Amino acid sequence: MSHFYGSIPTSARKTPPTARGHKSTGLTVHAASWAGAISTTLWCDSEGRDRYTVLAVPHHGVGASRVLASGFVGEGNPGVVGLD
Repeated sequence: MSHFYGSIPTSARKTPPTARGHKSTGLTVHAASWAGAISTTLWCDSEGRDRYTVLAVPHHGVGASRVLASGFVGEGNPGVVGLD
């Protein structure tokens, strides 16, 4: 049974694509434009807690790399690093 689940609810597709991830694999999703991309990763840490990291990453050589946020899924006040 999957531990993580991803979907794209709004896109040009007629049916929303989905993805699943397990505790052992995690799940990474990317969303991109011509100005760069955002990558979100969910994973289970060594203590069994669900964690996330949101990164700005280059797309086709455009955009900067930096951590936007990280923390524990389901907890308030995410560890926001630097939203301009």
